[in-house]
Amino acid sequence: MVSLTALHAMSTRPLRYLTSAWPWRALAYLLVSVGMVPVVAGLVQLAYTAGLPVAVLAGTVLTVAVAPWLARFERWRLRLVDRMPVRDPHGPPGPGPLGRMRTRLREPASWRELGFAAVAVLALWWIDLGLVALGLWLPLALMSAPLQPTTELLTSLPLTAAGLVMLPLAAYPVTAWAAVRATLVRTVLAGDEAELVRSRARLVDAFENERRRIERDLHDGAQQRLVALTMKLGLARLDLPPGSPAEVQVREAYDEAQRALAELRELIRGVHPQVLTDRGLPAAVLDVAGRSQVPVDVDLVLQEGRRLPPAVEVTAYYVVSEALTNVAKHSGASRCRVRGRLVKGVLDLEVRDDGVGGADQSGGSGLEGLADRLAVVDGAMSLSSPVGGPTVLRAEIPCA
Repeated sequence: MVSLTALHAMSTRPLRYLTSAWPWRALAYLLVSVGMVPVVAGLVQLAYTAGLPVAVLAGTVLTVAVAPWLARFERWRLRLVDRMPVRDPHGPPGPGPLGRMRTRLREPASWRELGFAAVAVLALWWIDLGLVALGLWLPLALMSAPLQPTTELLTSLPLTAAGLVMLPLAAYPVTAWAAVRATLVRTVLAGDEAELVRSRARLVDAFENERRRIERDLHDGAQQRLVALTMKLGLARLDLPPGSPAEVQVREAYDEAQRALAELRELIRGVHPQVLTDRGLPAAVLDVAGRSQVPVDVDLVLQEGRRLPPAVEVTAYYVVSEALTNVAKHSGASRCRVRGRLVKGVLDLEVRDDGVGGADQSGGSGLEGLADRLAVVDGAMSLSSPVGGPTVLRAEIPCA
């Protein structure tokens, strides 16, 4: 199971957590606060030379000025300990500099950013660095015992061993504070985005359940009735003289029923493919590739005998299906390739074609909807489509 946050990684088995990159990511996340040291040192120096009121005024002006950029930097920095996507909570600005300023001043997000900047300048930076120092000081001090001239060799070796044992333990308080700090940043600087993501996930789940219900009703109801009608029309043809007006009409009705049955089966497959439920993602991708107007090479390798979570399978299937539909409609490609691998708990999908390129995610071709669907399952999508081709669509879906 892939960990998307440092807090989740810390709750896994100790050996798995300590040998992962998460302790180092948490340490790097906190050590970035060292950039605040020269700023605060400069304000202290200003207070010493020009007086405390001047330093307070300068600090206030600086905090107000840098609050938007600091908030943007904190949202970017958050990815070190939290892989969940964080978007800018601001809406579109008004026209012109004055309109932009009016819009920003009316947004609660701007005032939250200002408050966070004040807390970061006054408290957060020294908590970050102080906790790292406290967590690492004792293990490093014990490990440096052999370097101390007053410490005997027989005494220094056990101290060094104790320091080596304590050093991994320091990863836990460091990561715990990094996770708490990340939660604070997400709550203050991302607003209600986490709840919006959960609400969107619930809507997608409800929609998917409804699709499955419609697929079952069509498969077990309308399709069975249409099959029975086709069989009766076929039997009726056998009882009529060949070439008679009645036989011609029954034959036409039989052909029309066959076409309607084929269209209904295609509709059922589009609502929710039964092959995906019965045989899993690789078989479903082969099925949709076989029906593509453009020849498709499929190279999808998953762990043998393992089924992915249903939400991952459904999302991956519709990513491939929509991508192949776009290839057929817009690319002018002569060949396409679908590749998929499961790497460290993340499904990596790639759809590549040799078409004319120039695809635009915001151009109304369904790619923006794919990105939204991937975001619900914490996935991500990237698109490379230079004019002249090739077009490469890549999707990464965590399988946790």
